[in-house]
Amino acid sequence: MLVVLAALMLGMLLASLNQTTVATALPTIVGELGGLNHLSWVITSFLLTSTVALPIYGKLSDLYGRKLLFELAIVIFMATSLGVGLAGNMLQLILLRGAQGVGAGGIMAMSQTIIGDIVAPRERGRYQAYMTSVFAVSSVAGPLIGGFFVDSLSWRWIFLMNLPLGALALVVTAIVLKLPYRRLKHPIDYTGATLMVAGTSCLLLVASWGGTEYEWASPVIVALGVAGVALMAGFFLQESRAREALLPLRLFRMRNFNVCSGLGFAVSLAMFGVISFLPLYLQVVKGVSPTSSGLRMLPLMGGMLTASVLSGRMISSTGRYRHFPILGTATTVAGLYLLSHLDTGTSQSTMSLYMLTVGLGMGMVMPVIVMAVQNVAEYRDLGAATAGVSFFRQMGGAFGVAIFGSILNARLGYWVPRLVPSEGLSSSGARALFSSPERMNALPTAVLEGLRHAFANSLHAVFLWAIPVALIAFGVAWLLHEHPLRAVVLAEGEAEASGATMDEATG
Repeated sequence: MLVVLAALMLGMLLASLNQTTVATALPTIVGELGGLNHLSWVITSFLLTSTVALPIYGKLSDLYGRKLLFELAIVIFMATSLGVGLAGNMLQLILLRGAQGVGAGGIMAMSQTIIGDIVAPRERGRYQAYMTSVFAVSSVAGPLIGGFFVDSLSWRWIFLMNLPLGALALVVTAIVLKLPYRRLKHPIDYTGATLMVAGTSCLLLVASWGGTEYEWASPVIVALGVAGVALMAGFFLQESRAREALLPLRLFRMRNFNVCSGLGFAVSLAMFGVISFLPLYLQVVKGVSPTSSGLRMLPLMGGMLTASVLSGRMISSTGRYRHFPILGTATTVAGLYLLSHLDTGTSQSTMSLYMLTVGLGMGMVMPVIVMAVQNVAEYRDLGAATAGVSFFRQMGGAFGVAIFGSILNARLGYWVPRLVPSEGLSSSGARALFSSPERMNALPTAVLEGLRHAFANSLHAVFLWAIPVALIAFGVAWLLHEHPLRAVVLAEGEAEASGATMDEATG
């Protein structure tokens, strides 16, 4: 079991790290490959494909088996990582990053679903906590690793390092992972998949481009928003009549699926608003290097790890889990309020306490979201249910980065003209500098200090606006219904009850 868990965690780490390491290397990548105007697509292409792949992998795994899909996702991820590492221009890099996201989405979906196949719900809290801790590690280790490779080797090693690690996960999975499953032959809902991919892509582009590439009220953003809503409405209409729906509507008749999807969306929206801008605060306001900013965020990671592991163990020993999301979201609200007091003079010890508080809160929430859904889902829907709740969580993160990024930009537009000397910079020039903090050190002292104060003041609004989102998550958490955790793996229990025999396979 521990060997299998290690392989699943390694796969999850590979997928999640690629969302956090790249940002550190982007200035260097642009310097070598060019294509500054298309810089945002390096992240957007990966985000799009990894998000839309989640429910597709989930449903396919219910039809064809988890192991086959997990191994396929790793192979895709490794092959595309090699391609990204060898990319010769920005267009190749963007296209291959999109293909890499297809593999990453599969790894994320299958890693958590396989836990539901091999671990009984009563013990699953502990193991889901370990899986959740991977996100905590990647959020801090990503900028750290990215900074190390950029400073010491080459940005290409950010992607090439996936090859040996992916090969190790693939070999271990092939040897030790044995999963029971039923071979089912049903038509794939291609129409639903197309509508879902198109609709989700439009909505994610609204989140990624709104307030940055285009104004929120611009024709492009409005058209994308309308198209996204219309396509998603068509998707749900298709799902209501499809024989094998990609995201079965019966899932939405389960209270805990709806609650956990909403909770995951809201918590991720607030969480990514914190994680995305704290490293930038450390680099811009405190003047530290990318590597040092990663190290200074260790309290956030430590809080998430500690709370995830301890809450997971308590869930396994007591069978009770409802109070953890309630306590966790309340703690997150308190942590966000504390972070809203960050300024240019905040000490590292004070900042560490604030980050620790947020980490503890988030660590109590995340393991429960997937576990509570898997505990009530039928085995035939285990993959779709797990991938579905992960899909809404990923969407929340995407919208969080976009919305809070727009808030930050708006506040910078207010504070830069007031705090930076008139002969210094325009607000647009200041925002360009913030994306490459090392360039700021060459500025005159008065301009540099003005920029730091402007950024710190602007960041206050980000954390203050995150508080209502966390409060919504707190309210949603109270709606979670605590079903008794089963002491057997779902597949085994169903097979025993129905008298059905399940082909033992490794697919």
